[in-house]
Amino acid sequence: MHPMHPNQTYDLFIIGGGVNGCGIARDAAGRGLSVALAEKDDLASGTSSASTKLFHGGLRYLEFYEFGLVRQALKEREVLLQNMPHISWPMRFVLPHVKGIRPAWLVRLGLFIYDHLGGRKLLPATKTLDLTRHYAGAALRSNFKKAFEYSDCWVQDARLVALNAQDAAQRGAAIMTRCKVTAAVCITDDAGQNVWQIELQDSPSLSLRTVYAKTLVNASGPWINQVINQQLATQSEHKIRLVRGSHIVVNKRFEHDSAYFFQSADQRIAFAIPYEQHYTLIGTTDKDHPQTADDVMCSQAEVDYLLALANEYFKNPVTQADMVWTYAGVRPLFDNGASKASEATRDYVVSLQQQLGAPLVNIFGGKITTYRKLAEATLAKLETQFPHMGPPWTQRAPLPGGDFLLQDKAQLAQELQQQYPFLSPTWAQRLINTYGTNACNILGTAGCSADLGLDFGHTLSQAEVQWLQQHEFAKTVDDIVWRRTKLGLALSQTQVDVLSQWLDAH
Repeated sequence: MHPMHPNQTYDLFIIGGGVNGCGIARDAAGRGLSVALAEKDDLASGTSSASTKLFHGGLRYLEFYEFGLVRQALKEREVLLQNMPHISWPMRFVLPHVKGIRPAWLVRLGLFIYDHLGGRKLLPATKTLDLTRHYAGAALRSNFKKAFEYSDCWVQDARLVALNAQDAAQRGAAIMTRCKVTAAVCITDDAGQNVWQIELQDSPSLSLRTVYAKTLVNASGPWINQVINQQLATQSEHKIRLVRGSHIVVNKRFEHDSAYFFQSADQRIAFAIPYEQHYTLIGTTDKDHPQTADDVMCSQAEVDYLLALANEYFKNPVTQADMVWTYAGVRPLFDNGASKASEATRDYVVSLQQQLGAPLVNIFGGKITTYRKLAEATLAKLETQFPHMGPPWTQRAPLPGGDFLLQDKAQLAQELQQQYPFLSPTWAQRLINTYGTNACNILGTAGCSADLGLDFGHTLSQAEVQWLQQHEFAKTVDDIVWRRTKLGLALSQTQVDVLSQWLDAH
């Protein structure tokens, strides 16, 4: 971890520790800029941990003629997959054909475009399935006879953010979590340069400090207008539209590892995705969210909508009793004036403002799949400001633990088990899916599970918790069991309490 230097003026100061903020921090630090990032809560504690967890082109955005966005996202899927084969993997999506919603020729045309628009190399192409014979038909009602199957990718969204932050820190960035920017004003320093004077407040100590930066990047996601109006005391030239996406997690509905793409009669869609071995993830909704982004909950109406949509397709009914968890996030979509929330653009706008003295970059919109391109676009805006900055570099740079080939992943888990015979196959697989090649660094010289310190349950060891504290900025129970991992689904309340007490003491 890199301590703050009280008199240092950073090249770049970033507000927001979501996927865009951490992606920009990593890219900038790797180009030789001095970087600091402040996040008022934990990394990925807002929108970035509440996605549907897909790297996808956005098949349904083709309906709104967003070809440029879809093409960029499709091309980016494979770049990301190669850079993070531990936390991301290919997934097949089964789209049952429903008469009367979208005609088969239109779906087939969309999938043809989807297959060919983005230079697909790794991912298999679209197929037509006979559901009366294909295994994917077994979980569905008997009236579904035909489906289309296509490729996209799964990603552990909150881990993506933490690994970007970890890499940024390894390259010299100061990453400060639970640190709120209370004000930022443009001043002239002793050398006559316009710089940002940024006031910070640490939580929980509430101690205050001041840092300086040549450029400010506002990547605060759904809080962007709040930050512009309050902390920066200025006006925004663009608006965002807050759209809530809610998900439910239910007990496992099917045995295979493909996902389903469900269409509703009102033209909206939802996915049903295999999740954390024992569950199925169903989402998302698209609801305009008029409140602030601070308290985002999945409403009962959204639960009812998702259950009803799932039950139009699944043979065995899904009920509220099957639910083990719900989560919701607010997408800060660039407001392009669309009438329906589901039609609002998923594209991003990187806006550079110079009129305040020192440069300010506001990030409007974006989606998880295009976060790396958004970071490159942000730094491209700052080339004149930082002529000494290095060239783009992240396209072929694996995230921490991702320095292996996707096809070697199963072998990596086997080798881990051979090296550490006390690991069960599911434990070894979880460590590889979470940390990749860094799993060995967590296990170290351990000869038995007792060498890893306390066992918090469900293969979560003291050694792993300490790794998360030292390398991934984890501080609280929720950071560990809901964002760095999803062990919150498995751990009992007693186990969570034991972990909490241990964290308080360490």
